Amino acid sequence: MLTKTTFKRLALCSVLSGLLSVSSLAHAAKEIKAAFNQSDKHPQYLALKELGDKLAQQTEGRYKLNIFPNELLGDQRAALELVQNGAVQMAVVANPLAENYDKTFTVIGLPYIYSGPAHQEKVFTSGVLDPLFASTSRFGFTVLTAYTAGARSMYTKAGPVNTPADMKGKKIRVMQSDTMLKMLTCMGGTGVPMSQSEVYTAIQQGVLDGAENNEITYADLKQYEVAPYFSATRHLMVPDLVVVSTDFLESMSKQDQETLRKLAKESTLTEFRLWAEQIEQAKKVAEEKGAKFNEVNIQPFQENCKGLQTELVKTPEQKALYEKVVALQ
Repeated sequence: MLTKTTFKRLALCSVLSGLLSVSSLAHAAKEIKAAFNQSDKHPQYLALKELGDKLAQQTEGRYKLNIFPNELLGDQRAALELVQNGAVQMAVVANPLAENYDKTFTVIGLPYIYSGPAHQEKVFTSGVLDPLFASTSRFGFTVLTAYTAGARSMYTKAGPVNTPADMKGKKIRVMQSDTMLKMLTCMGGTGVPMSQSEVYTAIQQGVLDGAENNEITYADLKQYEVAPYFSATRHLMVPDLVVVSTDFLESMSKQDQETLRKLAKESTLTEFRLWAEQIEQAKKVAEEKGAKFNEVNIQPFQENCKGLQTELVKTPEQKALYEKVVALQ
């Protein structure tokens, strides 16, 4: 038989249990969903994961970053739209997608604007891009930082590219951007906008003659299986942008916002280091599977694309940013 004392103890345990449940709910971490279009081995994924681990630690568990790789939440265009409407809190998207909202972004993705990785890293971490990154908040997303995506080069199915003449008649996949389409034209080929997830099959079936990207993506997605000729045109060093929902960002306390912004900038340095480490490894993997890498005299391509730079840098804002970027070389 239960005594009065036993009943009191049971009642107390019940109350304590309820209080603990309420306390746990009150301190439950807010999930930050991040859309990512590459694999979980990619340098950008690893840098973003480290950012998430530090954010959880430095906010005492108030936030938990969950990254969804391999386009599980859609391609980059879809991911950016999800960020804008708040369905997803973060994403990594290519710079040309931001150009669709603010043409000033065109400057940091111009052909041959960076002298190399060190120059690009300096630009991304110098603070000169902060006003540009803040300007997109009116569109529902804010750029926290930029990651390198390496130097983009051509890879093709039938043979190597050495001169602009080799590009004639070639249908090459590009990101969904007017700038990228014009870029392919000045290089001698024809750009075909397409989602990254469709590229392998499109080359395999002859819809495309090739694509253009960096060595890591080329190896990571096994595109050497359908396009074994990788020609180092190094025509672009297009940034990838870490974007966050403006509504979500503004829902954070000022302190947590500052923590997220600081960690995002620090993650850029991490990502550049990881990228450099993986480049040679990626080339080795692809070569072992039959890929053939060839160096290219880029001067003819540079000459052909000078007019594109002049065409794209039009507004006072673009010209001012262009001068700041070039000055950091």
